[in-house]
Amino acid sequence: MHYLLYSDLFDTEGLISSPWSHGRKEHILEVIDQYERDYLSLRAHSENYPDPHYLRSISKQGTIDFAPYRGFSNPTEGSDWIIHCARKKDERPLYLLVWGLLEDLAQALHDDPGIQDKLRVYYIGGPNKKWGLNAYEYIRENFPKLWIIENNSTYRGWFVGGNQENDLGNDSFVANHISGHGALGEYFAKHLNGSIKMGDTPSVAYLLKGNPEDPEQPGWGGRFTKVLSRPAYLLERNTGKEDRIEIFGVLELVFRGPDPAVPTDRPVFFLVVEEQEFEGFYCGEGKYRVRYMPKRTGLFSYATKSEIPELDGQTGEFTCVGESPARLGYDPDRYPHWWSDLLESDLAEASHKGAKTVSMWRESYLRDFQSRMDRCL
Repeated sequence: MHYLLYSDLFDTEGLISSPWSHGRKEHILEVIDQYERDYLSLRAHSENYPDPHYLRSISKQGTIDFAPYRGFSNPTEGSDWIIHCARKKDERPLYLLVWGLLEDLAQALHDDPGIQDKLRVYYIGGPNKKWGLNAYEYIRENFPKLWIIENNSTYRGWFVGGNQENDLGNDSFVANHISGHGALGEYFAKHLNGSIKMGDTPSVAYLLKGNPEDPEQPGWGGRFTKVLSRPAYLLERNTGKEDRIEIFGVLELVFRGPDPAVPTDRPVFFLVVEEQEFEGFYCGEGKYRVRYMPKRTGLFSYATKSEIPELDGQTGEFTCVGESPARLGYDPDRYPHWWSDLLESDLAEASHKGAKTVSMWRESYLRDFQSRMDRCL
């Protein structure tokens, strides 16, 4: 909804549903229906708002399922559309604002690696990354030169910290400046108990205020640093609490079992962590693999669940620790265009690294959002 309010400023090429939160193309169309009800009011302020029929025509269904271990599966309407847009004869880069999982991007890169240089990816990671690790690892391993902002915690500055006094609070802003403001405002206000969260919105704000080609410069969508590496851990054993994994790092566990005749893209066991289940796959030679990413520090425990006896009831622990400052800086040969959260303590909101590079702008971007909502009156 926030993006559509600002859509007169963008040349929108596509709106693609990703697997996260059980989203479907029909839910995108539902929001466009609200936009259409406010369309004439919005057009009175700017003739550049895209026609609702056009927006429906570029709304595409992406993959519904998580990627298997290899990181890609089959082309989708969404992944094919990314390729189509990237191949247009246009000198400008194509910005992909990823609010869910990377599955369709990984599929597009697999099917047409030549589009890599055309893309600018702003990826809201964190919990999204946790569920889409197979696609993430496929991109990291095979396309390390992709231009990408990996925002694992900075995005939280949109709703954590900053000026939250009076009508700028997460609840009071909705009550005062969104509720009652056209169809879009009413649609927004009935979600999330009438509170701002909007954790994906910094990707939009990044293009509104700042220098999009330089993530190290300040702007509404945050400020970032180039990375030296991406933390990843491969362990072919059950782990213990002495094993230390960085927050937002990729832990890959390998278990041993029989050599069955099962497809490598079908999950055959699950890793159960904090009552959530993550798909594991058989990868040949008696090895079963699963990936997990912790998004908080502390002690974690896990167990496996499977109809295969050797894969059922495996247990272990590990300790999640803070990100290493050694990852500040970058490797120009391995990751020349990969940015992530700034780790300095004075830029954190509580435990959320980099969040102050967004929250410092809270009053400015919310007042601008307020003026946009007034267009719907």
